Amino acid sequence: MRIAAIAAALVLVAPAGAATPRGPAVSLSPLERGVLADINAVRAEHHLPALRLSPALTDAARSHSQEMETDGYFAHDSFDGTAFWKRIGRFYPSTDWSYWSVGENLLWSSPDVDAQGAVRMWLASPEHRKNMLDPAWREIGISAVHEAAAPGVFKGLTVTIVTTDFGVRR
Repeated sequence: MRIAAIAAALVLVAPAGAATPRGPAVSLSPLERGVLADINAVRAEHHLPALRLSPALTDAARSHSQEMETDGYFAHDSFDGTAFWKRIGRFYPSTDWSYWSVGENLLWSSPDVDAQGAVRMWLASPEHRKNMLDPAWREIGISAVHEAAAPGVFKGLTVTIVTTDFGVRR
């Protein structure tokens, strides 16, 4: 059985302030590396700059993918109802920046999805495509979680949940 679902979200906020330094390097799984490479390849085809991997956005994406898998739901907002941009902001804060914006693409597939399949599904959706090709984005966080018997909306199926969090701070 092959099931797939996708969702996209975007928010713009512009607080005042100055820049802060970048965080440490991030380790990615083969699927996560593939998603990054494939999104950047699509961006290059559209003459857009490559996205830099952000440890903070990756932490946000991993936290959300794991929460959805554990709590058996699929949505941008957190299980407790916290808006996606507030959740991302806990990891990728807007303070000390004059401009801050984040967006998110989600995907779940049963039983598996590869990087090309994930990017292909997102490109087929106008909202997801817009997120991936937004010229404002400079950074990305990526998470892929695989669960053999996911609860809740996943109905005990083997699923792969992919979260990409996009951001820009300047």
